[in-house]
Amino acid sequence: MTRVHRAWVVAAVAFVAIVGAAGFRATPGVLIVPLQNEFGWDRGTISLAVSVNLLLYGVTAPFAAALMERFGIRRVVAVALVLVSAGSALTTHMTQPWQLVLCWGVLVGLGTGSMALVFAATIANRWFHTQRGLVTGILTAAGATGQLVFLPLLAALVDSHGWRTAAWTVSLAALAVVPLVVLAVRERPADVGLLPYGATEEPPPFVRTGSPAKQAIGALRGASRTRPFWLLAGGFFICGASTNGLVGTHFIPAAHDHGLPSTTAASLLALVGIFDIVGTIGSGYLTDRVDSAKLLWWYYSLRGLSLFVLPSLFASSLHPHMLVFVLFYGLDWVATVPPTVTLCRQVYGDQGTLVFGWVFASHQIGAAVAATVAGAIRTSLGSYDLAWYGAGALCMVAAGLSLGIGSARTAPTRVLVPEIA
Repeated sequence: MTRVHRAWVVAAVAFVAIVGAAGFRATPGVLIVPLQNEFGWDRGTISLAVSVNLLLYGVTAPFAAALMERFGIRRVVAVALVLVSAGSALTTHMTQPWQLVLCWGVLVGLGTGSMALVFAATIANRWFHTQRGLVTGILTAAGATGQLVFLPLLAALVDSHGWRTAAWTVSLAALAVVPLVVLAVRERPADVGLLPYGATEEPPPFVRTGSPAKQAIGALRGASRTRPFWLLAGGFFICGASTNGLVGTHFIPAAHDHGLPSTTAASLLALVGIFDIVGTIGSGYLTDRVDSAKLLWWYYSLRGLSLFVLPSLFASSLHPHMLVFVLFYGLDWVATVPPTVTLCRQVYGDQGTLVFGWVFASHQIGAAVAATVAGAIRTSLGSYDLAWYGAGALCMVAAGLSLGIGSARTAPTRVLVPEIA
């Protein structure tokens, strides 16, 4: 019997951790209405905490990547899970909006940010020589699975036992993952006497040099001098705005505005998660075979078209057209990640993971901006329609930026990211 390569075991544990991180971060979507009802806070105020969460989820990523290089994956991810657990538990005692910002915005944002997509990229780049696109797609799909597992359960808990029970569930679930990470994850294949999956020779020995902060800032300084970085970051800014920031945060309260029960809306987001598993793994498969810049053009264009249609689909009861949107949008939810990771690696080589950390930071900055702006639009206009149409138009801009990446990759004047000692 053929023995399973240890790389797949590490990838499986990473999948579980990323599932948890995605579910923990997505939880505010089911808390907005209950917090509004209990404390009387408007949606703009609650959206501020969500925006801080989204912002730190992204800005933490490049530093988390550097910390993983310096101190190891296991330590960084274990500490991150403890932060998530603490932040979620402390929200059950809050009485003021700033406490929500501190607990869910700062603590949970820092924790989940340390297990964000740079974690997936680090595992794929360290443990796999072949099938990197597929593995990145699978681990990215773990984020959708987090929604699938947590959102309907948490929505049901909020309805039956209150939002504090949901917060405690998140806290305990985060702690439960810590032993699994500590026991099963190893830093590199060489630690257990193996080559990366698909490799035929030893990779260059890894030497830890410099501080994590300097590595992360140095990667940004070098990449920011190149055109591909700004095209990738701009497109991913819009990607975050149109997914986590808008749909991930405001879809449930928007559906509630039209009379659809929150549990039903949460189940629809879970269906987005189901279809995204298929879409993202498929995107990983295509990324190993098709030009990544062209894939991004298709993904952003199709997403924009779906968002233009969404405002007309909300109703007090579920109907087939909304299910079609969920299927279509779900297939495209984070299909952008595998080609974006691949482009970072193609352009920036060994520092591609650190550069992707900053590209992902732009994703979450976009998400934070969209979460705040959409909340403000709802507060001032009484409707989210303008937010949906605006996001659709931005996706068309992202599609155009993606086409520019194809020519920018081969530009002879490209500035390479410097190594930081």
